Amino acid sequence: MPTHPKIATGLATSKFGIPHEEVAAAYREALACEHVVPVGIHCHIGSQLLDVEPFARAADVMLTLAREITDDGVILEFIDLGGGLGIPYHHDTDPSPSPEDYAAEVMPIFLEGIVEAGIRPELWVEPGRYLVGDSSVLLARVNSVKRAYRTFANVDAGFNLLVRPVMYDSYHEVLVANKADAAQADLYTIAGPICETGDILAKDRRLPVIAAGDIVAVLDTGAYGFAMSSQYNSRPRSAEVLVMDGSAKLIRQAETVDDLTRTTLNPQGP
Repeated sequence: MPTHPKIATGLATSKFGIPHEEVAAAYREALACEHVVPVGIHCHIGSQLLDVEPFARAADVMLTLAREITDDGVILEFIDLGGGLGIPYHHDTDPSPSPEDYAAEVMPIFLEGIVEAGIRPELWVEPGRYLVGDSSVLLARVNSVKRAYRTFANVDAGFNLLVRPVMYDSYHEVLVANKADAAQADLYTIAGPICETGDILAKDRRLPVIAAGDIVAVLDTGAYGFAMSSQYNSRPRSAEVLVMDGSAKLIRQAETVDDLTRTTLNPQGP
């Protein structure tokens, strides 16, 4: 499966799940428990997959397991094929599989499998990134521009707000929001303010001329953006603004420096 090793979950080396050859025994053990009623089966093969064929292979394995555990007495109410459907972070080159593409590969296997097993479970899927990935944009203000081995545009948002590029080598499209119509002029590396060399949001991107005060927009940050943010380096987290129907409303206040210690207690009392 072509995805980053840190988010590939359906591998023999992964910490997740039960090896498929042990699944039936696990369900038999569950059936023998007085207070356990197994009603479903779930898998998750990985995240940010841009090809639907692996989902079809996973569905085939799941339906085989469903028939086996049904024969052992499990009454399945649902089969959950998990998530992982990717989005095109590289807007110009990434394939963009649709829900229709997914259904065309998975549904024939699912329908044939439940008929053969004589069961009627619900089919569950978890397309979280596909639903929310492109819903958010991270806006960062340029503090300075440094011309060295690379030309760095230093911004006020770092991996404390978007950890994906550092953790997963993830690519996010960026643009200069206040110069969106300007011609591309130079290669820039967008660098955050965190005290680590790896605090890079985007590397070697051709963008318009950037100056202090410009606003850089990092696209497609709705999945694993704010949810994985932190106060690392004692930096408060940013506000969130909802833009809808031509209006903008604050939906999460920006943290303050006081918020960094708000939950800290003095062990000697007030």
